[in-house]
Amino acid sequence: MLVVGENINASNKSVGQAILNKDRQFLMDLAKAQSSAGAHFIDVNVGTAQGWESREAAMEWLVELVQEAIDKPLVIDSDVPSIFEAALRKYRGDQVIINSINAEPEKLAAIAPLASEHKAMLVALAMGSEGIQNNADARLASCDVIMAFLARHGIKEEQVFFDPLVLPISVDPNQGLVTLNTIREIKSRYPSAKTIMGLSNISYGLPQRPLVNRSFLLMAAYAGLDAAIMNPLDKKMMSVVHVAEMLTGKDISCRAYIRAHRKGFLTD
Repeated sequence: MLVVGENINASNKSVGQAILNKDRQFLMDLAKAQSSAGAHFIDVNVGTAQGWESREAAMEWLVELVQEAIDKPLVIDSDVPSIFEAALRKYRGDQVIINSINAEPEKLAAIAPLASEHKAMLVALAMGSEGIQNNADARLASCDVIMAFLARHGIKEEQVFFDPLVLPISVDPNQGLVTLNTIREIKSRYPSAKTIMGLSNISYGLPQRPLVNRSFLLMAAYAGLDAAIMNPLDKKMMSVVHVAEMLTGKDISCRAYIRAHRKGFLTD
């Protein structure tokens, strides 16, 4: 399972302050810590870029900074196409993920050509202009719209990470099952595509949130989850990633699990 380190996100107060203050050391240390903990990609999100002349300038600075700190590929995280353009101008890696698009026509039209030009992978949210739907069939329909549009721009199925979307079960107890069913449907319809999700929404408003998140990760892995946007500094969660790979037959002869044990990476 691919692990996307979520920690360099301006919605986190300390990270937002570090971006505002141009605190290079804080952000470089955070990138290095996530990389060392086993993250395969590092997500970067400047939020509103408070105190900067523009969000685009903040993203260019952050992309260069993180690339200076580590050699892991990045996930460019925004809801503004011009920020993706700015980030890609400064990006030097061979692999990059744009996070995200959805089935809204204007977003597809703005971002698909950019992804095609840069051979970028894409996180595609299973939703359109009507917002997040309450059942797997409607979410899959949004995925169909997205995939049809991307195919016309030469973007292959294997470049797409579909996000089935996660809503808090504290608000609707059926949302866990809706997400799991959506993952299964996506994997059935688009077997070459990947699935990805942010875990933390599932437990919003509940006590012992890490316990809920870890449990849901195992269930999602069985349903066909390929990648998770998560905190790689959570050793118990990273341990569950190794377990999930092993229990779903992706860790041949349990080698990666045993190797992680020998290196002291597993925490009960």
